[in-house]
Amino acid sequence: AVPSLLCEVDSVEYLYDAHVVFPAGQTALVQSQHTVMAAVGDSACLTCRLMQFKDVLQVTWEKILPEGKKNLATSTKYFGQKVSREFKGRVEFKDIDLHNSSIVIMNVTDQDKGCYRCLFNTYPDGALTGTTCLHLYGENPHTVMAAVGDSACLTCRLMQFKDVLQVTWEKILPEGKKNLATSSKYFGQKVSREFKGRVEFKDTDLHNSSIVIMNVTDQDKGCYRCLFNTYPDDTSMILCLFCDLTTRMVFLPELREVFLHVRESHAAEEVVVSCSATGRPAPTVTLTVPHYNSTSSTNANGTVTVTATAVLPRLHVNSSRVGCAVRVLSGPETVVSEVVPEVKQSPADGETHS
Repeated sequence: AVPSLLCEVDSVEYLYDAHVVFPAGQTALVQSQHTVMAAVGDSACLTCRLMQFKDVLQVTWEKILPEGKKNLATSTKYFGQKVSREFKGRVEFKDIDLHNSSIVIMNVTDQDKGCYRCLFNTYPDGALTGTTCLHLYGENPHTVMAAVGDSACLTCRLMQFKDVLQVTWEKILPEGKKNLATSSKYFGQKVSREFKGRVEFKDTDLHNSSIVIMNVTDQDKGCYRCLFNTYPDDTSMILCLFCDLTTRMVFLPELREVFLHVRESHAAEEVVVSCSATGRPAPTVTLTVPHYNSTSSTNANGTVTVTATAVLPRLHVNSSRVGCAVRVLSGPETVVSEVVPEVKQSPADGETHS
């Protein structure tokens, strides 16, 4: 059986495997991750390493199912790598090393959670195996909405009274994790050097921990984990209780600026109308003319500027009003308009003047 730790965070229960039991006699030969965490839509990397040098003929990755197993991919000494038809385009080998095998599961779905087995087919020892389990972050992760430049408050609460030694906040990255800050019973609060001045604890309560990310940037979006390190009163086991709440930070749609310009073209009989808008995600820009062209560019802060341009025959639009409608996703529509300057015909020479 696999022992489990049950945590309650914000009244939601999360069940996590404390460790994975390997087949007898294999733990000393095959090293693998006990647990891999991933969010739906992200990529998950599963790794197994053969700790002793062996003549490896083939490495096979399988998903362990109640009714048996399902082959994902194989990498052989003589025939190269092969991914099963069902997983093509979603599973790939990270490298070709038969002693240190890694596969990447892309665009993780709910069906991908579970345990996986790596089998090193060696000569003359036969198959040596390791197991790793893929868990998904909370099925309904708490969502914090923030606009760029604002502050975001992330909160975790331990619902049962425990002797909390330390609370750690981490950002979850595809390649692992990054420590943001820790609050310790005996050593106080500490923010990692990279986040000093931008991350701070809201209070000192170890059972109800909150951090504030200030001046939010596009790079701050993603998933965060809080870990309550507790020591049970009735056991001296080195296993600690890690209550894990995933917080996914996303951004509110925003529209920053809209500009509408009407100017003369190089040709006297034409005018150029351009409307540009900057927002996140890319705004939809519509001119109230039959035909126009659109271009877009991504700015350093993650916003997108979209420009719609039209060249109009001037005599047909004299003193008329040209409009521009802008919207980000399903947000409110912003409409601006401008009058095209009138062109008057000189009766003396037939020349056109504005």
